[in-house]
Amino acid sequence: MLELLKRFFKKDQLILLGAGVSVTIIIMALYISQPKFLHLLNLKIYDNYLRQYHQPAATQVPVIIDLDEKSLSELGQWPWPRYRVALLLKYLTAYGATAVASDIIFSEPDRTSPAIMQQDVKRELRIDMDFTGLPKDLMDYDRLLAYNLRGGPYILGYDFNHGITPKEHDCLVRPAKVAVLSPPDAPSPHDFLLKGEGMICPIPVLAEAAPESGFITTTPDLDSVYRRVPLLYSYDGQFYPSLALATLMQATDRENIVLKMSPVGIESIRFNDMVIPTDARGQLLINYRGPSRTFEYISASDVLNRKLAPGSLRGRIAFIGTSASGLKDIRATPLDPGFPGVEAHATIVDNILSGQLLSVPDWAPGLEFLGMLAGGLVTTFLLMWARASWIILPVLCMGGAMWYGSVLFYQEQRFFISPMYSYINLGLTFITLTLIKFWREEIAKRYIHGAFAHYLAPSVISQIMENPDALSLEGQEKEITIQFSDVRSFTTLSEKLSPTQVTDLLHDYLTPMTRIITEHEGTLDKFIGDAVMAFWNAPLDIENHQEKSLRAALAQLRKLEELNDIFLDKYGFTIAIGIGIHSGPVRVGNMGSADLFDYTLIGDNVNLASRLEGLTKYYGQKLVTSQAIKDACGDRYYFRILDIVRVKGKEEPVTIYTVYTPEEALDRKDELDLYEKAHQAYAEQDFNSAETLFRQLRESGAEPVLYDLYIERCQHLKDAPPDCDWDCVFTHKTK
Repeated sequence: MLELLKRFFKKDQLILLGAGVSVTIIIMALYISQPKFLHLLNLKIYDNYLRQYHQPAATQVPVIIDLDEKSLSELGQWPWPRYRVALLLKYLTAYGATAVASDIIFSEPDRTSPAIMQQDVKRELRIDMDFTGLPKDLMDYDRLLAYNLRGGPYILGYDFNHGITPKEHDCLVRPAKVAVLSPPDAPSPHDFLLKGEGMICPIPVLAEAAPESGFITTTPDLDSVYRRVPLLYSYDGQFYPSLALATLMQATDRENIVLKMSPVGIESIRFNDMVIPTDARGQLLINYRGPSRTFEYISASDVLNRKLAPGSLRGRIAFIGTSASGLKDIRATPLDPGFPGVEAHATIVDNILSGQLLSVPDWAPGLEFLGMLAGGLVTTFLLMWARASWIILPVLCMGGAMWYGSVLFYQEQRFFISPMYSYINLGLTFITLTLIKFWREEIAKRYIHGAFAHYLAPSVISQIMENPDALSLEGQEKEITIQFSDVRSFTTLSEKLSPTQVTDLLHDYLTPMTRIITEHEGTLDKFIGDAVMAFWNAPLDIENHQEKSLRAALAQLRKLEELNDIFLDKYGFTIAIGIGIHSGPVRVGNMGSADLFDYTLIGDNVNLASRLEGLTKYYGQKLVTSQAIKDACGDRYYFRILDIVRVKGKEEPVTIYTVYTPEEALDRKDELDLYEKAHQAYAEQDFNSAETLFRQLRESGAEPVLYDLYIERCQHLKDAPPDCDWDCVFTHKTK
């Protein structure tokens, strides 16, 4: 597998790919394990959605009958006598309430009942107390309340208390009738529902009389915020409905509930053609409509004092509860840290009746998993092929698309699809891979600086540092300009010097020569004794590399004139060099063995450049270039043709030139014009005229080697005339 990847990706890309995949795997493992701090962060993202996109109450059905501070002030502290509670229930139904639910548990007998007061006084004070003229029905307020509960649309609350096992006769609340729809071999719903270990219930006389009852048990999340509520509880193998669900059943006159199962838990609860999506444990996400008092609150004292308009509660569901802080039924929600618990029941009823139910669908983990995978891998592949600064905008767009998609699910379908893990993977992958790229680039820069500091111009090294991707050390074919230079008769000269002086001479000569090369954006390839090999257009592309090589060569020749004055004083002699320049396609890159290699060139054109340098001595020139250099430089320099030759080892003939600056050509105009005529006569096989012209040039004292060469050649060709198809090519037998 690794070998296959190496065929398609470079080493640095494989490192980034491995790091990106590793980060994605780590985030996926975190998603599966759900660590506490990330779970809490996810809850806060959900809260943010709810705060930003919550909608007002969709129905006006729920109403809250509030045991508020006003009621407690006017009618006395809680608990009130049960006859007053009975009056409150009666008045509410008289005002037209369809159902009345109590968010208060009547778990103890009313100690203010006359019958109980008689018992207490007799037991504690040993006094017989009698209530003259009091109707018998008012002697026990609990029985009075029970009488009013029978046959009315009333629902009492109770609470599951974990860890407390009550006595068998304590609780007479009735379980719900639930039909279970489940796939074959599905586990029992009791395996998923929250389980109660004990109950805090209304006293038996009230529990038995109430048509319906529902639990008020809720459990906050880890941060003590109430976001969801169980709709069913499992207790002693039976199903028990929540207060909100039991109230709806009473209001719609429905007794049966359908519990739909999936292989991973509970999927939904259905009754009266209403489908309520839940989590696997039968809990409903509460779609809070706003802070406290989003729904209508009516003071209990106003009901008891008959201050409401007749029929004002017709068709509505009333929840009796309290907003008084002293009664301790205040809870934290995503929208309000001081939310009365009774209003949560009203909110659930509104959610179910309106059908605006929030849920996390069964396929949400799969989609979130896919988002994580896409975010990590897309970011990885972008960073494999582009700079980190270039992909900031695409990454931001991808993050925005994830957020928009999540919000769209929430607003249109009321599905909560969390983008958190996708964001974590996206951000962590980007940061990790960017740091790795930075680290690798720093390593590459140090390597490049170490490898090329003595071979390249500072400006070229700066370009490579700014854009390391532009550098390719792998073998590639490209057009390169190659320069060879050599000190003539260096062996003979070095015999006159001590080894130390030879070293000093080479240092004094090579230092300025190589500096000129790098100043003209050339790359120093190697020193071959006293010879220098350099090239242009690698490792970076160099514009007009042929002309820059030529400029460097002319600058080297001018510098040598200055150096020779120093050499004459220091060593007692001057030196001469020959420079050959050619341009053409070669193979450039790291060459050598697996353990030892060098960045250099190979190819036929490299050999030709070396041959041109060797011809400088033969033609008596300081500089010899090929036709390729002349074609690239155009008329910016004066190119004097030297010959058309077939160098050793090559069959194709090459036209060679020496080069003058425009100023030099102007100073030698007469000589160069005469030379052109002489060479033209030679090429046309008019060897008599050519010899005559070359002799005139020779008499001027300039270029003795070149002119003597052509004089001798003309004499030879006159004695042994060439064939009619003579191509004017001279073949060199030696290097």
